[in-house]
Amino acid sequence: MTAQKITIEPVTRIEGHAKVTIHMKEDNTVDHAYMHVNEFRGFEKFCEGRLYFEMPQITPRICGICPVSHHLASAKAGDALTGQTPPRPARLLRELMHMGQVIQSHGMHFFELAGPDLLLGFDAAPEIRNVVGLIGANPELTVKAVQLRKFGQEIVKTLGGRRIHPVFAVPGGVNKALTSQERDSILKGADTAIETLQLGLKIMKDWAAGNMEDINKFAVFPTGYLGLVTPANGLELYDGNIRLISRTGAELERFEGADYLDYIREHVEPWSYLKFPYYKKLGYPDGVYRVGPLGRLNIIDRIDTPLANEELKVFKTLNNGKPVENTLYYHYARLIEALFAVERTQALCEDPDILSTEILNTRKDYKGHGVGVIEAPRGTLIHDYTADEDGKLLKVNLIVSTGHNNWAMSKAVDSVAKTYVKGSEIHEGMLNRVEAAIRAYDPCLSCSTHAVGQMPIQVDILAADGSLVKTLKRD
Repeated sequence: MTAQKITIEPVTRIEGHAKVTIHMKEDNTVDHAYMHVNEFRGFEKFCEGRLYFEMPQITPRICGICPVSHHLASAKAGDALTGQTPPRPARLLRELMHMGQVIQSHGMHFFELAGPDLLLGFDAAPEIRNVVGLIGANPELTVKAVQLRKFGQEIVKTLGGRRIHPVFAVPGGVNKALTSQERDSILKGADTAIETLQLGLKIMKDWAAGNMEDINKFAVFPTGYLGLVTPANGLELYDGNIRLISRTGAELERFEGADYLDYIREHVEPWSYLKFPYYKKLGYPDGVYRVGPLGRLNIIDRIDTPLANEELKVFKTLNNGKPVENTLYYHYARLIEALFAVERTQALCEDPDILSTEILNTRKDYKGHGVGVIEAPRGTLIHDYTADEDGKLLKVNLIVSTGHNNWAMSKAVDSVAKTYVKGSEIHEGMLNRVEAAIRAYDPCLSCSTHAVGQMPIQVDILAADGSLVKTLKRD
């Protein structure tokens, strides 16, 4: 019997392009599976020579799904580079835009990208296992999901003038104040958004109760966890210090984002363009960690909004108070964060300073170097700029959320493949579970999009000598 290699390309229902290769043993079990990020875009390099104040408009083009995250991280780096601390109303407005980003991104991922696996089943026919299939199975829920995403997008549009690639944050603040009419319009949609997210939480918990066997064997492994926190270890998505905990939950480090290079290093593997960050003191791979919703809920002790905090208490019981390691619980954590984002939106809109016109600090104390850190929906995002005396960028370093999770996604792919892909007949549902291991992290690999219903996949089964044994296609 000849060993085989299975290729999954492209991985579907994610932002961007990746492929998976599964190397089989002669006994039809998995030897090893790899996730390959097979795009190179070079944003760090071609931003060199640009002026620092252009970056909040350049870097959102990295992604069409989470442009606000790059927009705000870039503006924060600009604040530090020029020494312009934004007034409090400007910080509130930036955070409000960020909450809109979190709501639309998390809502879309749970209901429209991951939802088909949970609501229709991992083994459902590929032609219905998508948002079109969800419409057929539950049109009322699908409409609510679309409206939830729209609620988040409208917050972004209200502040930034458009739903993607907003023009809003600048070094030192923002360029537009919020009117009372705009604030009231945002508040009108909050209660409905909360209802939809509470429905999503019920769906997730009911699904988990009926699929506990899968949850407990689907890519469950220990790592460290990293993200921003409040001084009291509360959930923080816009600002704060970075907290890193160990596999057992003990605090390893707490540091300012500007000092990230003292703690984080990046490893390179020959089979991926995406780097592998890790905690320097433990080395690679012992120092790997996870970020994003699961990581953030593992590093915190509380959430400073009532409904989300009650859900956090339930989340903390999943592994008896120790870090939750189950990859599929990323979806549960994502919904809790989205609920927090809506509650936080309400609190921000009710703050008297949100309507202030004191939105820009023009006084500079030029430093020539600045780091901006924010919690993108997918995890901790770092922008690091160095400029000359004229403001021209000499060096740009970006560590994106998906990069932090690169080792974990690769580990999840290998783990799920070894658990579910076996036997002489490889069926599509097995391979979809491997894709779902990546989807749980909601990776953002580029700003590519796909048309509804057009998510092709081709699986080539090759002999060890490279000859084609069999091809499976999904058009």
